[in-house]
Amino acid sequence: MIRANINSLVSGAEDPEKVLEQTILDMQNDLIQIRQAVATAIATQKRTERQYQQQDLTAQEWYRRAQLALQKGQEDLAREALVRRKTYEQTSETIKAQLEQQVQIINQLKSNMRLLEDKLAEAKAKKNLFIARARSAEATQRLNEVLGNLKTGRSIDVFEKMEEKVLQIEAKSQAIAELGNNPTDQQWQSLQLGKDIDTELEAMKAKMLSDRIKEQKGNLEN
Repeated sequence: MIRANINSLVSGAEDPEKVLEQTILDMQNDLIQIRQAVATAIATQKRTERQYQQQDLTAQEWYRRAQLALQKGQEDLAREALVRRKTYEQTSETIKAQLEQQVQIINQLKSNMRLLEDKLAEAKAKKNLFIARARSAEATQRLNEVLGNLKTGRSIDVFEKMEEKVLQIEAKSQAIAELGNNPTDQQWQSLQLGKDIDTELEAMKAKMLSDRIKEQKGNLEN
């Protein structure tokens, strides 16, 4: 029963916890009814046992009366007592057969009651697990539905177009930068750089010559 309810949760809109709680509640109500039926059957059995015992005792009592009448020579009275005894014995046998049937019914009810008690205990123990499994199944189903509804191809196209646009912008920027470098300007820059180097070189030569003259002058004075 519980497994069937779990399977219906995935396809239905029912809340898993509510379904399981209701299932356990139904099982508890069934168990209460079975227990009441067992109690009623046992009470009936007790009454039947008392009736059987009463009929058996009465039959024995009429047998003793028959013996007493026969001992006193009252054969007709003894015969009548035996007839009465026979009637109670027949009733006793009928009640005994009923009693045996009631015992069988009670045993079956008790067996069903123990079975339901075991199933109820198992259901309570597994309730949280079943709820977790049902929730997981529902979450997986919702995720699959979301993924199925996503327009993945369209999203990829958007990113590809955006990448292409960025590449175009970068290429255009690089081209503008390259066009901005005028060859004539570069030549002038090269010439200016060479002029600066020549000037620095002449300054170095002049300094070296001045230092050499000073050194020779010092040698002559010594």
